[in-house]
Amino acid sequence: MLDPRLFRSELEFVQQQLKRRGVEFAADSYLALENRRKDIQVKTQELQNERNTRSKAIGQAKAKGEDIEPLLDRVADLGDQLKAAETELGEIQAQLNVIMEGLPNILDEAVPAGKSDADNVEISRWGELPQFDFAPKDHVDLGEPLGMDFELGAKIASARFVVLAGRLATLQRAIIQLMLDTHVNEHGYQETYVPFLANADSLRGTGQLPKFEADLFTVKNDPTFYLIPTAEVPVTNIVRDVIVDAKRMPLRYVCHSPCFRSEAGAYGSDVRGMIRQHQFEKVELVQIVTPEQSALAHEELTAHAETILRKLNLPYRKVLLCAGDTGFSSSKTYDLEVWLPGQQKYREISSCSNFKDFQARRLQARWRNPETGKPELVHTLNGSGLAAGRTLIAVMENYQNQDGTITVPEVLRGYMGGLDRIG
Repeated sequence: MLDPRLFRSELEFVQQQLKRRGVEFAADSYLALENRRKDIQVKTQELQNERNTRSKAIGQAKAKGEDIEPLLDRVADLGDQLKAAETELGEIQAQLNVIMEGLPNILDEAVPAGKSDADNVEISRWGELPQFDFAPKDHVDLGEPLGMDFELGAKIASARFVVLAGRLATLQRAIIQLMLDTHVNEHGYQETYVPFLANADSLRGTGQLPKFEADLFTVKNDPTFYLIPTAEVPVTNIVRDVIVDAKRMPLRYVCHSPCFRSEAGAYGSDVRGMIRQHQFEKVELVQIVTPEQSALAHEELTAHAETILRKLNLPYRKVLLCAGDTGFSSSKTYDLEVWLPGQQKYREISSCSNFKDFQARRLQARWRNPETGKPELVHTLNGSGLAAGRTLIAVMENYQNQDGTITVPEVLRGYMGGLDRIG
């Protein structure tokens, strides 16, 4: 959520920044509501003061034996007016909250202009693209003979689910274990296990609600619970309503979890294979930092995700998302896109975002500044370190052999009992 003070002191700046995202902010409607809120708030305070004054007068008149009925009638009338004013104030504040909750984050000044992923800016590339003396297959054609079963996934659940069997399931587990071990032992993250269900307050805190409710799965017998779309939600909520000791910061969490997304609005997009599933595995990186640590933490977190791609020797590129492609809650996002020979293109495998204080304001996640002794909002960051299913796809396609077997990357063989080939 944006800082309400910006709307009072820098409304034109807010309008300009939101316009970068293609959002036209109705400033006149907002100001009309805000001015009405101020008027009603003043009226409410005046009524409260007058009621308190007259209540004291009743006690004094009663002590003197005077007739207090007129005073009681006036206090009762003031009570009715106050109740009506408080109700109107609550309704106006609710309307303002709806407006505020629907507005995206202010973009970092480094974010380039643009409307879609076609306008994203490539920052760097790493790795040599694999050369094959045969036509490389995509992961579906490679995987079906090896235990990747989409028909069985559809039978058990629906389309956009998959069953992995045998060595492919082991390979995905090995990839996840490599990620966790690297981020814990080399990058200093604390491994975290969290619920796979979250309540509305948690999803509202990280920005999924109310705007993206259609993308979430709810629990039928208790719709107050949602299946988590990413471990970002429960992990970031660890600091909801908490004042973090400055000596503990930065906080670094890594969490492996399944993720559940309805993919509303993505019908017909990437329907083939495991690129866009309703359920997938991910290793999530979350950092909670001070504002001064924020920019450097974003670069470091992105580099931590890149480490996994380099260990697996997977070619990738790093891109800075443009204004039109940056997520709702993010101020600045880097995407890591891995090369998929079967598609002959780079595909997203990680998004690493700096939310600054946008999520923290919703979460009331704060730290105590030792210089002032006062609590201030933290900055939150997260990124996939990496998406396990897409990493599995990338390994399969980049390490494929002409006979349909998959060479196991050397860094994973220790997790697979020394196995060097699947097939």
